[in-house]
Amino acid sequence: MNDDDYAVYLLFFLLGGILSAICVWLYYYIAFRGFKNLSNQIIQQAEQDAAKIYSRTEIELKQKQVDHKREQEILWQQEKKKLQQEEERITQREDKLENRMNLVEKKLSDIEKREAVLVGRKAQIDEEKKQSAEIRLKLLAELESIAGLNSSEAKEILLAKLTQEVQLSAANFIRRRRKDAEEEADKQAARIITTSINRLAVSCTSETALCTVAIPNDEMKGRIIGREGRNIRALEKETGVNFIIDDTPGAIVISGFDPIRKYIAKIALTELVQDGRIHPTRIEECVNKANLNIHKQIQQYGADAALRAGVLNLHPELINLLGKLKFRFSFGQNALDHSLEVSHLMGLMAAELKLDVRMAKRIGLLHDIGKAVTHEIEGSHAVIGHDFCLKYGEVKEVANGVGCHHHEMPPLTIEADLCSAADAISAAREGARIEAVEEYIKRLKNLEELALEFPGVDKAYAMQAGREVRVVVFPDILDDAAVIALAQELTNRIEQKLNYHGKVKITVIREKRVINYAM
Repeated sequence: MNDDDYAVYLLFFLLGGILSAICVWLYYYIAFRGFKNLSNQIIQQAEQDAAKIYSRTEIELKQKQVDHKREQEILWQQEKKKLQQEEERITQREDKLENRMNLVEKKLSDIEKREAVLVGRKAQIDEEKKQSAEIRLKLLAELESIAGLNSSEAKEILLAKLTQEVQLSAANFIRRRRKDAEEEADKQAARIITTSINRLAVSCTSETALCTVAIPNDEMKGRIIGREGRNIRALEKETGVNFIIDDTPGAIVISGFDPIRKYIAKIALTELVQDGRIHPTRIEECVNKANLNIHKQIQQYGADAALRAGVLNLHPELINLLGKLKFRFSFGQNALDHSLEVSHLMGLMAAELKLDVRMAKRIGLLHDIGKAVTHEIEGSHAVIGHDFCLKYGEVKEVANGVGCHHHEMPPLTIEADLCSAADAISAAREGARIEAVEEYIKRLKNLEELALEFPGVDKAYAMQAGREVRVVVFPDILDDAAVIALAQELTNRIEQKLNYHGKVKITVIREKRVINYAM
């Protein structure tokens, strides 16, 4: 490249740089003017908007000031009205107080007048008393001179006579009231007991120590006995009762004195007979199953008894003991049924006497709870029941009622004292309890022999299952007075020597017949 070409190129380069600078300058000039105009426009618009907002705000402030002023005027009017009302009320009170002050002043003036009158009257009365005292002293002196006694001696004589008369009157009054009270108490007691017994309707069932299980055929007896008696030995070992397998057709007798074990044995044997598989392993399974079932039934029996008696919130252990009473018997009477009957009787008697019915029914239901554990713990069932009730959260009044129903501790409440009466009534029901024939005959014979021991007795008859004894005496040996004494002595002898439920009626008969024939 030569110098001319280089100069041309340099010239073109300079011209291009100048043109580029001019273009850049024009672009920035035009853009700057546009931005300046735009900023001016924005400022002008902002000033206009600010002016509008200012004017609007000024109007709103003026409006709020007007509203606030109006509200203040309304509040001021209301306060002014209240002040006026309060002023009127104060004015009325001032008027009333002024009227009352006038009345008080008037009454004070009346009182002052009356006081002056009373002062004068008092002076007059004092003068009259002074005169009457002088007259009384004169009369007393005259009476002492006439009677020959002074006032102290006359007082002593008068007080002695009055004391004697008052004591005699009081003794007669007390004797009459005591006789009336005893007659009324006998009537009320008879009414309450008869009403309670008549309102209570329960069935009386008797149980024995034996029960039978039906079997389909005699071949089943051999299967129950097993090879060399292994099955029957397993049954007796697991259940703890005796199985009597004799010539009785279609039945096996279960004998035992523990009702729960006897019932478990009956359930297990029934299931074995129905199943047909009888061997020691199966026997153990059936007995365990029956054991579980009987414990569930015991809980259910206890809960049902508490529900029937209306006794709530019993401890689970007390419910379990109640359920065990279903399998306890006293002279053939079921202990749980007896407890329910006593509970109902006590509730009825407590209602008649206006006592605590709930407490009475609770005591009646729990009174024989100790019988469920008598064979496990030493002591009488009443004391054991008392301790168990305290142990499981019963109040001391309920526990005392349970413990005193056989008079082994003093009762704390009237409800507790009712328990022994209700227990005796339930036990004395006809058919409620049974006893062996030998014991029955022995008791009747003892009654008759006891009556025949007295001199002058001709015959003696025990009647009504030993609840009455009739004694026939020789009329020539014993007179009417001796008959009364004989009845009392026989009563005392029976109470001392014989054991019996309820009461025994003693009837002494003295009859003299004179027979003659007119020809």
